[in-house]
Amino acid sequence: MSRMLKAGIVGLPNAGKSTLFNALTAAGVPAEVYPFTTIDPNLGVVEVPDPRLDRLFEIIQPPRKVPAVVEFVDIAGLVEGAHRGEGLGNRFLAHIREVEALIHVVRCFDDPNVAHPAGSVDPVRDVATVETELLLADLETVDKRFDRVQRAARSGDRDAQREVEVLSRLRGWLNAGRPGRDFECGEGEEEILASLFLLTRKAILYVANVAESSLSRQDESAAALAAAVGAEQVLVLCCRLEAELLELESEERSEYLQAVGLEQPGIQRLIQATYRTLGLITFFTFNEKEVRAWTIPGGTLAPQAAGVVHSDFETGFIRAETVNYSDFDRVGSLKAARDQGLVRAEGRAHVVEDGDILLFRAHT
Repeated sequence: MSRMLKAGIVGLPNAGKSTLFNALTAAGVPAEVYPFTTIDPNLGVVEVPDPRLDRLFEIIQPPRKVPAVVEFVDIAGLVEGAHRGEGLGNRFLAHIREVEALIHVVRCFDDPNVAHPAGSVDPVRDVATVETELLLADLETVDKRFDRVQRAARSGDRDAQREVEVLSRLRGWLNAGRPGRDFECGEGEEEILASLFLLTRKAILYVANVAESSLSRQDESAAALAAAVGAEQVLVLCCRLEAELLELESEERSEYLQAVGLEQPGIQRLIQATYRTLGLITFFTFNEKEVRAWTIPGGTLAPQAAGVVHSDFETGFIRAETVNYSDFDRVGSLKAARDQGLVRAEGRAHVVEDGDILLFRAHT
């Protein structure tokens, strides 16, 4: 079975990271109003809301429904100078290297009872502080590799010479304040970039943590953040409200959301947005015992998807009988889908699409 992909929650101290993590996982992690509450990262596995799974469960009516999941990691707050080890910087940066995507929580609310490490609320400045630390850490990584590879290049090693050229371009790119995720790789250069485990190469989703009074409109600070980093990358939430909603009964929660003009908890939107940021898709399987949603990266081939279900299915893969969720929902059963020619027999080259319902055939 493939390793679960992780999203790390990052940001400055007192931005609302642990409060958001609590709301995501209901884990009750300490969320105090002083820096470094989170020293060792907290881990939480979170279900991904998916109406398609709910509908399949309704149609098939097995005893059990198993949703797809994403793992969230609550990483302690970064401070200026983290790349030099300030605060608990080296440990924090090491934790960031272990995740595939970043959820960057940015404080967009004023509260005299919650100190800001810089003394004032300025979302654009705060984003720049965190991203500068990540850039400087990446530059240090590239410099160390450059010095090591350059010695081999001088001795005539052609692979080393090629790597030196890539590292030189990358170093100039990072020195200009541009993140590694925007660096364009030439043919065959992606492997070099991947081996560096650059922090700024990771996909990122920004969360503007606003006051509850700002939820019905995008306040000035959140709007400025959206303009600075790209509006499509910013999700506006009130982390404290999301945590408080967990304490309400279902009916009370619905009434409260309606009162503040929200259709669903922001946490659900965040989970779904994180799923997309990680580049994940969902496929479904079912039998007489359960209907289940499985998580795979986009572009996964059918044998590897089969291996997520069971390792023997990948090694003994024969074919995958596939039907699109929309078709299945429309006709209402696997038999009807077969009768109408909607079930396809796909081989090893099949790229699994989001929403595929798969029945694997394998030698076991």
